[in-house]
Amino acid sequence: MHLLRLNFAVALSGFRRYATYRVATAAGVFTNTVFGFILAYTFIALWHERPHLGGYDQSQALTFVWIGQAMLAGAALMGGGFQDEFHERIRNGDVAIDLYRPVDLQLWWLASDLGRAAFQLLGRGVAPLAVGALAFDLALPSSPWVWLRFLLAVLLAVVVSFALRYLFALCGFWLLDATGLNALSTLLSLFFSGMLLPLTVFPGAFGEVARLLPWSATLQVPADVLLGTHPGGSAAGLAFQAGWALVLLAAGRALQTAATRKVVVQGG
Repeated sequence: MHLLRLNFAVALSGFRRYATYRVATAAGVFTNTVFGFILAYTFIALWHERPHLGGYDQSQALTFVWIGQAMLAGAALMGGGFQDEFHERIRNGDVAIDLYRPVDLQLWWLASDLGRAAFQLLGRGVAPLAVGALAFDLALPSSPWVWLRFLLAVLLAVVVSFALRYLFALCGFWLLDATGLNALSTLLSLFFSGMLLPLTVFPGAFGEVARLLPWSATLQVPADVLLGTHPGGSAAGLAFQAGWALVLLAAGRALQTAATRKVVVQGG
């Protein structure tokens, strides 16, 4: 119970921290909305030439665009979140203090990132989706149960995104300059999440492999859960996300143990 209260307090702190940046939030809403319009008209032209491309009709494809804009900041599809601060603490040695605290390092940063994601989804996600729904004919469901499953998929997407970024962040214990790691993480996320194009558009074996990678759980799967287009149904999509979340969190725990040993050896 004490651990639960502590993690909730950390998450609440993360929420409040990002809520103070009101100007940045407004700028983010504007940017997401403009970028959403650019992608939407690009998709309209593409789906006009190739109707039902990737198994979506035009309305579903446009919905995919605006779901991506709604989740962009919350699921950190273009980076952001805890990584910069975590890397700085590794670089200047403050992470040694974190390791001495009577809390688990991974759970601490996960709770903080969940708080950040909650604010970003509310502050930067709802408005662009609402604008998109007013400007275009989106295939949004009317059933509250579909929306509940979608919200669960969004939560799992944030956890998977955190677990992926945590693995990259931990590599900073060996490579103290995290610039290249951040760039690689962002590039993989943009391409394999479906942010640029739905993964169902990719042909053949490459598309099949892309849809099996963990990044697909951060956008492609939640969008398919909302649209009702995931192969095997929503339950299969949620199980896919949960499986990757468990695997990646376990991998992060193992890499964290190795990183902790490295700090101790170095006298950190």
